[in-house]
Amino acid sequence: MTMRAGLAALALALALAPASARAGDRPIDLGGAVTLDIASVVAGDGDARLRVLSNIDLTAEADLAVLIGWNGAKAYAHVLDNRGARPNDAAMTLQGVDNIEVPDAGLRLFEAWVEQDLGKGASLLIGLYDLNSEFYANDAAGVLLAPPFGIGSELAATGPNGPSIFPYSALAARLRLSLGDGGGYVQAAVVNARASTIGDSGGIDMSFRDGVLLIAEVGKSEGRLRGSAGVWRYSRNPEDSVETAPDGAPLRKPAQGAYFVVEGDLLPGEGRQLTAFLRAGLSDPHTTPFTGGFQTGLLLAPAIASRLDSEFSVGVHHAWTSDHFRDAFAAAGGRPASGETAFEVTYADSLTPWLAVQPDLQWIRRPGADLAASDAVVATLRVTASF
Repeated sequence: MTMRAGLAALALALALAPASARAGDRPIDLGGAVTLDIASVVAGDGDARLRVLSNIDLTAEADLAVLIGWNGAKAYAHVLDNRGARPNDAAMTLQGVDNIEVPDAGLRLFEAWVEQDLGKGASLLIGLYDLNSEFYANDAAGVLLAPPFGIGSELAATGPNGPSIFPYSALAARLRLSLGDGGGYVQAAVVNARASTIGDSGGIDMSFRDGVLLIAEVGKSEGRLRGSAGVWRYSRNPEDSVETAPDGAPLRKPAQGAYFVVEGDLLPGEGRQLTAFLRAGLSDPHTTPFTGGFQTGLLLAPAIASRLDSEFSVGVHHAWTSDHFRDAFAAAGGRPASGETAFEVTYADSLTPWLAVQPDLQWIRRPGADLAASDAVVATLRVTASF
């Protein structure tokens, strides 16, 4: 079966599935969403034409104990289809402006994994895996559209094709252990360094010729104050972006880094909540344009007390560029800045149980970390239909 035929079959099964199956009271839980973004760079050096992007998610989660008698196991599959224009071609930022924008449009098997409950709060997951679904992530930043609020640019820019995050995934093994009853946990993963899946050129990479990404995180996911801290390193040193050996061959330098995430609820009670978050990461300065960055912001939910699904969020993200990046930029005749900063404000609300809208505005200072570039302002309207 081709990928396109597989998508059609999954979409048909989703459309024909009874409501109770989608509610999670059957062995297979199906879900889906269609997201459309209409974006325009309303100020800056780029053109102001409207750009439309689309993202289709189709998911299936299966209880393998019920289906085939495999106790403590579940399976998950996630198909992605991404189309449309690239607003960052006009905004010309280093970090991007839209978290559904992709370098290559297409249909992909994004995730396909099996997770086994090992008992005593431990689980093992193996398969195609979205690293950012569990690592370097926090709920309070999730409504913002700029990609750094999903995962820090200093990690997102690593690897031959990026790490195993949207829209490219890789084979991985993840072990997670719960620590007590307060939401504490520790988790670690071994991930193929080359992210490539069905739908990408070459399909799933089975060679592991570029080594693996090793990552570990400890955190607390419950309570009024939550957070995590992690470290990561590639097993094979990638080529330095600038430095070479005496014979002209590129030097290989370690690719490694660390990050932390913290978020806290500022209002008492369990109803309306104002949540603040801070995220920061550092990485080696040799193999990406970045040495580190941070993201911070606030989320008010519900934003309007009478509209329970409404959310209002503001955020700031900044990335520090590396000496290598600035040296190369200057050698090409540019005027490099020490980094790139962006401010975002957004409001999301549901018009119906299945239809949500989200206007969003971003102001990017020194896009591309270029002192000669005008600040850019990007306006986006996101519409999401869930089923």
